[in-house]
Parts: sequence; C-alpha cells; structure tokens
Amino acid sequence: MRKDAFSRALMRENTLTPADLIYPVFILDGVDHAEKVASMPGVERITIDLLLGVAEDCVALGIPVIALFPVINASLKTPDGIEACNPDGLVPRAVRALKSRFPELGVLTDVALDPYTSHGQDGVLDADGFVQNDETCVLLVRQALVQAEAGVDIVAPSDMMDGRIAAIRTALEANQ
Repeated sequence: MRKDAFSRALMRENTLTPADLIYPVFILDGVDHAEKVASMPGVERITIDLLLGVAEDCVALGIPVIALFPVINASLKTPDGIEACNPDGLVPRAVRALKSRFPELGVLTDVALDPYTSHGQDGVLDADGFVQNDETCVLLVRQALVQAEAGVDIVAPSDMMDGRIAAIRTALEANQ
C-alpha cells in the first residue's frame, strides 16, 4: 500500500500545531464592546481595544497570523462601499494598532466591498442591479493599497471580480 511516493505522502501522519493556524476575528467600531454572533456559538465581534487582548493571546499561543473581518456601521455603508478606501477606517486603524503593539504578529485583511456596501453585494452596481466589474476592481485596488499603507502583511481578496488579483498585485508592487 505504501510502495509509491504519492501513496506514502497521502498516508503519512500529519501534525497540526498553533503555528499552522490563522485566527479570524470580526472587528467593529467602539470601545470595550463585544457582540455575540448568534449563528456562530462562541464567536464575538469585538472592538479594537479588545482585539489587542486577543492578539496577545495569539502571540502567547504561537498563532502567527490574525485575520480581520470588519463589521461596518450602517451609517458608513454606501452603494459604492467607498468607506473601504478610508485610511482612517476601521480596518486600517486595527492594523496600525496591532502592528504597533505586536510587530511580530502577521496581520491578514479581507479585500472585498460587501461589508461596506449598503446593498451587501461585493461590487458596485449599475442602475439595473448588475455588478460593474471594472469600477469595482478600481475600488478593490484602492482598498488593498490603504490596507498596505496601514501595515498589513497579507491582503486576501475574497470577492469574485474578474482581474482583481492582477490589478491588486500590480498596484502593490508599484507602491512598494
């Protein structure tokens, strides 16, 4: 059963350690506030000050990366999701706070417009409700650049726009 290299690789024992993990966190604006996520028992949305305590635990446990997912106040949501490009927005402030206190901790951010749009879609919509790919890619590039300027280590586009990976990479490389 283990005569071939591929079968040995498939059947070998694996080890999973904290160093193999990325810790996801939902963040929200405010101070000293946590909200339970009803559909996800044990998961909370937390403010940046509480995020720092979570990050401290990650460092102590040997978890090398924390992933940020924003919960944006409804008053900041717009049809185009432009708040995603705000250098003083929730995600850039969280990144700066984390990198200032825990420079050794990797920080990963989501690049997507759905948390920021009033309609909840991942892109800019035209009058008929169709996603405008090119206009959306421009905003995603701006969002990634803002996150990079804040000090993020990894941008992780989770939307489904055509061409956004190449556009983001080109922009990031041009702005190193």
